[in-house]
Amino acid sequence: MSFKTEDENKNKESEDNFGLPDLDYKPLDQLEEPAESKIEPVEFESGDTVVLHEEDSTSSEEKVDRHGFIPEPRETKSKAPIIIGLLIAVVVAVASFMVWKYVIQPSNLKAQQEKLAKEKAIKDKAAADLLATQKEEEERQRLAAEAAANAKPAIGTIEALTAPTKRYYVVISSAIDADLAMDYAKKLSEKGVSSKIIPPFGKTKFSRLAIADHDTFQNAQSAADAAKADYGNAVWVIRY
Repeated sequence: MSFKTEDENKNKESEDNFGLPDLDYKPLDQLEEPAESKIEPVEFESGDTVVLHEEDSTSSEEKVDRHGFIPEPRETKSKAPIIIGLLIAVVVAVASFMVWKYVIQPSNLKAQQEKLAKEKAIKDKAAADLLATQKEEEERQRLAAEAAANAKPAIGTIEALTAPTKRYYVVISSAIDADLAMDYAKKLSEKGVSSKIIPPFGKTKFSRLAIADHDTFQNAQSAADAAKADYGNAVWVIRY
């Protein structure tokens, strides 16, 4: 019986492997299949048997994919803040509209109506005061006219001058006969107008009838201009 030495066995294995190192390999179907969990029963003294399940070595929070990487957890964004913001915006808009419609707008309208009412009251009062003033003025004029119509005119004085006075006289007429001048003076006296008869002097032969006299020519001329409305344009000023 022949025995092979250890060296001869090694040489034999080297020839079978063609000089390559030994490899420990498994079929692909065995690599892809997950490892079965080992269940070992535990027997207690009481005779009860409890089966313990082997926990997965990889935690639920850190699961490793087939390539050995831990995938990042996906963050789910909540839409609650957006919905709450929209609801708040809607509530604020509705509240603002209600305040404007039922508080601000009625108050503005009321203030405008009060302003218009005050302006109308002021205008009505001004119109009433103006009407009352006009009525008072018309009544005053009416009473004055009635008083003038019912009143008797005062009798004017007649004065016949005999000597020069060096004053300026407002003359309304002249007559060659002194009696004619006196007749006109009497008519004026009945109307309440006082007059003075200036006798002829210098080269003139006429008697003159004056209704006023003044210290200066300017004052006499102003009175003569005012008298033209009643006695015509034939009113002049002389110094006697």
